Amino acid sequence: MRIVAEKIAIGEVRAMAAEMFGDLVKAVVDVDRRLIALDAELHSDLEALLLQNGSAQGSLWGINLYPEMTGDDFVEFDSLINIRPSQGNRSRGIDNREIRDRVAAVVAEKVVR
Repeated sequence: MRIVAEKIAIGEVRAMAAEMFGDLVKAVVDVDRRLIALDAELHSDLEALLLQNGSAQGSLWGINLYPEMTGDDFVEFDSLINIRPSQGNRSRGIDNREIRDRVAAVVAEKVVR
């Protein structure tokens, strides 16, 4: 598991994918601190890592990255940790467009293609 505060090359993301799931890397984005935790079997493990490092629960959103894909197919907004009725999110996706956009912006800033 790794927290990316600066940038990560897409080649590193590809290597992570090859070692774990083959075509994807699980990630959790802290939209307020602009961090990404990557490379675990479960989103909940990445969530716990960020919480231990000072992130707030309400700022964390789970995604999957597909390093061989481009455009909208690169990021999949799907994780069990996203099910948060108390925050108005009742699905595994990210229902709020503004939050989805914030997650996508952090990914675009941190993952260098």
